[in-house]
Amino acid sequence: MSATTPTSRFDAFAGLAAQVPDEVVTHSLVKDVEVHTDGGTVRIALITLDNGLDHTRPTTLGPNTLIELGRTLEGLRARAAAGEIHAVAVTGKPYFLVAGADLTTVKTLRDPAAGEQMARLGHAAYDLLADGVGVPTFAFINGVALGGGLEIALACTYRTVSAGAQGIGLPEAFIGLIPGWGGVWRLPRLTGPEAGLRVMIENPLNNNRTLRGTEAFALGIADALFEPADFLERSLVWAASVLSGGTAVDRPHAVEPREDAAAAQRWAEAAKAARAVVSAKTSDAAPAPGKVLEVFEAGAHATQEESAELEVAALTGLMQSPQFRDTVYAFLDLVQKRAKRPAGAPEAKLARPVAKVGVVGAGLMAGQLALVFARQLKVPVVMTDVDQARVDRGVGHVHAEVDRLVAKGRISADAANRTKALVTGSVSKAEFADADFVIEAVFEELAVKKQVLAEVEAVVKPECILATNTSSLSVTAIAQDLAHPERVVGFHFFNPVAVMPLIEVVRAPQTDDAVLATAFALAKGLKKTAVLVKDAPAFVVNRVLLRLMGEVTAAFDEGTPADVADGALAPMGLPMTPFTLAEMVGLPVAQHVAESLHAAFGDRFHVSANQQALIDAGVKGLWAPAADGGREVPESTLALLDVGSTPSTAEQVLTRCQDALAEEIGLMLAEGVVAGPEDVDLCMILGAGWPMHLGGITPYLDRVGASERINGKRFHPAI
Repeated sequence: MSATTPTSRFDAFAGLAAQVPDEVVTHSLVKDVEVHTDGGTVRIALITLDNGLDHTRPTTLGPNTLIELGRTLEGLRARAAAGEIHAVAVTGKPYFLVAGADLTTVKTLRDPAAGEQMARLGHAAYDLLADGVGVPTFAFINGVALGGGLEIALACTYRTVSAGAQGIGLPEAFIGLIPGWGGVWRLPRLTGPEAGLRVMIENPLNNNRTLRGTEAFALGIADALFEPADFLERSLVWAASVLSGGTAVDRPHAVEPREDAAAAQRWAEAAKAARAVVSAKTSDAAPAPGKVLEVFEAGAHATQEESAELEVAALTGLMQSPQFRDTVYAFLDLVQKRAKRPAGAPEAKLARPVAKVGVVGAGLMAGQLALVFARQLKVPVVMTDVDQARVDRGVGHVHAEVDRLVAKGRISADAANRTKALVTGSVSKAEFADADFVIEAVFEELAVKKQVLAEVEAVVKPECILATNTSSLSVTAIAQDLAHPERVVGFHFFNPVAVMPLIEVVRAPQTDDAVLATAFALAKGLKKTAVLVKDAPAFVVNRVLLRLMGEVTAAFDEGTPADVADGALAPMGLPMTPFTLAEMVGLPVAQHVAESLHAAFGDRFHVSANQQALIDAGVKGLWAPAADGGREVPESTLALLDVGSTPSTAEQVLTRCQDALAEEIGLMLAEGVVAGPEDVDLCMILGAGWPMHLGGITPYLDRVGASERINGKRFHPAI
């Protein structure tokens, strides 16, 4: 370095940047903006973060990006000192502030020293935004702001957010990390600890939920909210008003636990409540959420600099953990990549337009389907049922759900009225005459489904697609007596429909390519992930789950105590225990699917006589609340059961289940139910809540040795 070249703190990170020469750099593009106020002209240096790609390609943060941002801020610090600018603002290209760290880059940093440098690099850049440029800083959150992207905004002095912004949050606990660039310390001080942990713990562990701009403003993450049409212009005028003293910023949610004993107590209580959430969602098997809480609790009495050291240490350790690598496979390779390019899907250009949808049935599931079609596709949806009372109840339920969305602030009153107007009902299937897509959601009985689709076929136009939401029946059998079975496709949603992102698209041997292409296009329009599956009993998710539940139930029937059998899978960190899941879906439904699979595959699928005894007695589940606040199997329930005398240990039950899963998935792949083990993993993550930190069900079975024990080989030799 020559004597005349100014030194930069970011020179120390050049070696790290050299390790990722192929990084798609998000550049820091600076433009000076003058805003005229009553008090004079305010000069703002506006940084736009832009990777130069189209608006569908998110901006991300890698070493080269962070170094460029840091050096840009150093240059602006010199200009601020010279009096050339009064403030620095950061915004993003259309629809994005920044979508977070570049996981493709982060996963390559296997050396702990490189991981630590990456953690420190973020702090070096963000510290300049916080108090290192000598003038106030502003973040204009114009779109997606996830992870490190939101932490950029949190580091700034002030923040505005667009009412049209979506995808705001700190999802690190979901992907095996912590918000390691200041988020754990800064966010709860803005929003209060309860809301902070909702964003850092509850939302990530609830299907990685994110915030909209209006929600972020309500929580106190942003100081001002503007409409998207003129968001940047109004943000600049607002910033100038703040700088000139015309606008005062009020932060009613802000707290500082180091100075307020009551706030410190709130910190502790919020952490306790969040630990209960983590335990319920992960059985404490995922390390990242626990690390977030450790740093959060320590940060209550720490300075930002002290918390930064804790964040760096935690982030460095987690980046080297096998759980993070597994999560990157699950999140990046599956949810972000494979989900967008479904294996085996026909060409998208074959898809037909869908301008009207019919739903056969008006029960709870049918209502959920009607609502998601109306909300997402914004097309007319007609529900039918056998009598007017059921139709009215079904449509009324949909309208009530829309009202609840309004009450929660999820949609506007105008959007609610438009959605309600789209959903109508009738007792006559003749209303389907001009429909382009009709889906049945009636009782899971082959004869019933065959009958209703035959009735629909008699009235719809030749191009209309007929879909079945069956969870376990043969699509081929459902369609076989129709005049045109090629128009039938399986379109299996998961409950609750609004939340679960998976649709199993089931292709029967006769299903036409255009029909299949339309099904995939519809799934995309519904903002769901579609996976192509062959027409086989229970398809993927229910087949895997019922094999798993069957093994646990069989162990219980053999004499294993209920708490041992039901708790044996705790190391997997599943969203709920098998017996709890059976109660949630309904014992009769679980038994019906188990019987269907037993009929198809024999004794691999256990049909429990004890479970049938509970159903016959009207008992809804094995567990009941105990007097001590826990749970127990009531004596009245035990009296209904006939259990054996060969109990297993929890370890034996766990191994038994692992081996059964390896066997079943191996058979599914041999049968060609899906294109590869990645599709099984994707289905289980999105349709059954399989824990992200386990990296998918097949890598987990490889890791515990079940794949080789049962099949003689791993599902993923390279992972």
